Amino acid sequence: MPHATAAWLVDNTSLSFTQIAEFCGLHILEVQAIADDTAATKLTGRDPIRAGELTHEEIEKGQADGDYRLHIIKANDAPVRTKGPRYTPVSKRQDKPDGIAWIIKNHPDVTDGQISKLIGTTRTTIASIRDRSHWNMANIQPKDPVTLGLTSQRELDAAVAKAAKASGNAVADTAPSAEDREALISQLRAERERQAAQAEAALAAEADDGSDEIVPGIKDPFKH
Repeated sequence: MPHATAAWLVDNTSLSFTQIAEFCGLHILEVQAIADDTAATKLTGRDPIRAGELTHEEIEKGQADGDYRLHIIKANDAPVRTKGPRYTPVSKRQDKPDGIAWIIKNHPDVTDGQISKLIGTTRTTIASIRDRSHWNMANIQPKDPVTLGLTSQRELDAAVAKAAKASGNAVADTAPSAEDREALISQLRAERERQAAQAEAALAAEADDGSDEIVPGIKDPFKH
């Protein structure tokens, strides 16, 4: 999720666009588009610190030195979980419906059984969220279960890939093509030119709009 990670770094750090682009594997103009909110979809930020990819110290080094290149932390292999229900801390159990709703919305191919293993919930709860009959449906907001701490990114990615393979759908390649990048460049250039033209027109209108009058109908005798 490089775009979501870039969105979080833009909103929460003072790292340069170049540093963020290099760390996330994106083009600098893609980061610029995320910062300017000109991307096609408003992204939900993904915290790379909670995901185990960066540390506060590493970010501080980058903020202090604009030439510093961030280094990703290789997370330890997740322990293999034995069979049985997943234990979820009491403080996080209220977040389960939000995590379930996020998976249903963003990865509809993932089965109820897979969601049950990822989140540690029952199929009855999942079904009630799918058909919107859950007792607290009005307050459920889809949120990334990895960000909520309900599952790991590796387990979620594995479930999504397995579901896509089972349904016969290839996992989409999120890397932007050369054509997409050119279109983004053109869009940004047109937006800047439009804003510059509007600013010049506003200044011209202000200069011609009764600038010789102190009040309407009365000219400034000292103007000339």
